Parts: sequence; structure tokens; C-alpha cells
Amino acid sequence: MNYFHEGIVWLNDPLNWTNPGGLLERLQEHLVISLWAVLLGCAIGWPLGIWLGHRGRGGGAVITVANLTLALPTLALLTILPLTPLGFGKPPVVVALAVFAVPPLLANAYTGLRQIDPETREAARGMGLSGGQVLRQVELPLSVPYLAAGLRTAAVQVVATAALAAFVNGGGLGEIISAGFGIGMSNGGGGQIVAGGIVVAGLALLVEGLLALVQRLVTPRPLRTRRRRRPSAAAPAA
Repeated sequence: MNYFHEGIVWLNDPLNWTNPGGLLERLQEHLVISLWAVLLGCAIGWPLGIWLGHRGRGGGAVITVANLTLALPTLALLTILPLTPLGFGKPPVVVALAVFAVPPLLANAYTGLRQIDPETREAARGMGLSGGQVLRQVELPLSVPYLAAGLRTAAVQVVATAALAAFVNGGGLGEIISAGFGIGMSNGGGGQIVAGGIVVAGLALLVEGLLALVQRLVTPRPLRTRRRRRPSAAAPAA
């Protein structure tokens, strides 16, 4: 409890927010890293999951790839990628976090398209719609809640894990925690470590809450009612 009190005191000091390398600067870095990682994950996971879901094939491969990707230690990736041409800094952090973001995006995209009633697809084809038109006008609108759920899961995971960027000089809120360890627990570093952890946890909860609201808003009202009546399909990797 003493360290927790020191952490609250540290957060109440305005200089810890506004100084160079302070919380505001690190928070901005953290959000930028997380945003690029999630965008890269969406660019990979969504098209692949939508394509496989539309074709109705590769479900086993989706589950296998998603689980294997989740099994990769993020810290190990952060250690290995800087030794590649990416070098140290933000690029390897973004790539490593994007790898971590792909599984829920991929799995939820695939699940979202496969949960659509086959009779709905047949009715659309019976109206003369082509495969691409069925995808754009029927499948994607009905799978939006699942796409939003995958985005929500991926974003929260990335925001919470981005603190590890400090290990490869990637910036972010992890730098606050790392600096606290450098100061030493007995010299006030414990309070800084706790403060950094509180901010990371609070940011993850804030992202969770905002994206939960977005997910509800983009879900059509009839689908909300149906999802309340029966459990939604569980994403394999989430």
C-alpha cells in the first residue's frame, strides 16, 4: 500500500506530466505505436479472414494460425526484430504488436462471415447478386458486430502490451516504468513504477469502454436483440 500511495503522489505532481519524457509525451508515443500496430493488424487479419469466410474454407487453418500466433511471446519478438533491418525503435515494436493483434482480428472476421445463415446467401444469389455483391451488400454488413468485437479485443491487447516497447527503446508508457526500476525501489522508483502501471491499466480500460460503445453503435438493433437472446459465436483466438 505504501508504493500505491507513492504512485498516487507521483501522478499528482504536474511536472511528472509536462516535463520532457513525462507522462503526456509517453502517452502520446504509446497511442501512436498502438494505433499503427492495430492498423497493420487490420490490414492483414481482416482481408484474410473475410476472404476465407466468404469462400467457406480454411476454418481449421484460421484457428491454427491464430493460436500459433498467440503462442509467440511478444517479448521474444521484440528482442529478435531489432536484430533485423528494422533496427531498434518504433518499427519493430509496431510489427511485433501487429503480430499480436492479428489473431482476434482474423478469427472474428472469419467467424462473422461464417455465422450468416446460408439461406440468406442463397436468397441474395437468387436475386441475381454476384459473389462480390453478396460479400459487399449482405455478408459484410451482417458481420460488422464481429469485426468490431475483433477490433476491440485486438486494440485492448495491443495497448496493454505496448508497455514492453521500452525494452527496445521504442518509447511509450513502458519508459516510465523502466525509469522507475532504474531509480530503485528505495529511492522513490517504486511509486513511479506503480504510477506507470496505473496509467497503462487505465488506458486499456478506457479503450475497452470506448470500443465497447462503438461496437454497440455499429451493431444494427435487430442483431442486438438476437445476440441478447442467444450467445454469440466465440472467436477461436479471442
